[in-house]
Amino acid sequence: MTILRTMRNFSSMNITASILLFLAAISAAVIANSSVAPVYQAFLSHELHLQIGSFNLLSHGGENLRMIEFINDGLMTIFFLLVGLEIKRELLVGELSFFRKAALPFIAACGGMLVPVIIYMLICPPGSVGGQGSAIPMATDIAFSLGVLSLLGNRVPLSLKIFLTAFAVVDDIGGILVIAIFYSSHVSYGYLLVAALLYAFLYFIGKWGATNKIFFLVIGVVIWYLFLQSGIHSTISGVILAFVIPAKPRLNVGKYIEDIRRIIAGFPTMESGSIVLTNEQIARLKEVESASDRVISPLQSLEDNLHGAVNYLILPLFAFVNAGVVFSGGGELVGNVGIAVAAGLLFGKFIGIYSFTWLAIRTGLTPRPLGMNWMNLTGVALLGGIGFTVSLFIANLSFGTDYPVLLNQAKFGVLSGSILSGLLGYMVLRVVLAKGQGR
Repeated sequence: MTILRTMRNFSSMNITASILLFLAAISAAVIANSSVAPVYQAFLSHELHLQIGSFNLLSHGGENLRMIEFINDGLMTIFFLLVGLEIKRELLVGELSFFRKAALPFIAACGGMLVPVIIYMLICPPGSVGGQGSAIPMATDIAFSLGVLSLLGNRVPLSLKIFLTAFAVVDDIGGILVIAIFYSSHVSYGYLLVAALLYAFLYFIGKWGATNKIFFLVIGVVIWYLFLQSGIHSTISGVILAFVIPAKPRLNVGKYIEDIRRIIAGFPTMESGSIVLTNEQIARLKEVESASDRVISPLQSLEDNLHGAVNYLILPLFAFVNAGVVFSGGGELVGNVGIAVAAGLLFGKFIGIYSFTWLAIRTGLTPRPLGMNWMNLTGVALLGGIGFTVSLFIANLSFGTDYPVLLNQAKFGVLSGSILSGLLGYMVLRVVLAKGQGR
């Protein structure tokens, strides 16, 4: 019941966040093709400064970060920190903590990453124009796909939600590895050495019992700056930071309950009608607050704190500055890159997720989860084609400002492929899920 209630709360948040993300993307496309497009472009190109003397934290190689770079390389590091925290939790206690539980989502994710890349490369071969964007359709957007799934309410079996979440997390790991390996250049090892020492420092003080989240985040900002200068993409710093955030609380639940009972038993009574607490009562309540802080691990606490900021601010802002597809002007909108991305997301993700899952179950490698059948797997595999956030992110890394026409095509491919995958997945699941099946 606790797992079900948690999934329902998470689903409700995902629906709202997905709607906000979609509205931000649509707004960007409308503005980019309106009379205020120059204002939009000026906003994206605006330089930022956070200086102490001549030192500007928001700079790279002596050049000030522009707004779009600050959002993509700075704020998105917080998104990847959250992704790292979710991956760490899944590896410790979630669906990826045991081989038997992790095998099916892992196999599905491998298919969902491999087949889209193959389809992209068939349309845009390596070495051809646009060939460097083959990783764009690899990704599955967890929040968006779960948001669409949540629209079907309690008809969705819990096993399907868990399966979609788990293979999307594995998908994220693949995307992170691709960013780290293929989108880094001219590595400056001096910066990385200092960053590694800071990671080691945070790891050991976490082992010694330090749990102050602000301290970890402040050092994390320093590490982010070092990665920004190093040549390794700065968002990777957020993922690694997540793995040195302590996952163990300072106070176990049993001791916490004992402490709360002791405090409540000795809580001073209030005078009838009084609304002002005594100093002794305030002290006792502060003991409760302190114990509550210590029973929640920094990992879980930080993950909970970041969800709101990431879902309702960072991701919509990212969509707003990156989804501005221009429908007119120089170059084709629907070129080979756009077709390759859309086909990779719509067909590649579906074929890869469905076929690899089918093979794993049919060959006896893994059992089929309770509540999953081949029809509702079809819908979930289609939802896996909602690439949106990470796909747009990789598109920017692939083409950037050097290939604006190809970037525009890639954005169009991401938007069209994600929207079609989401609509088809929703329609299939709406038909095949019998009312009340997920209860």
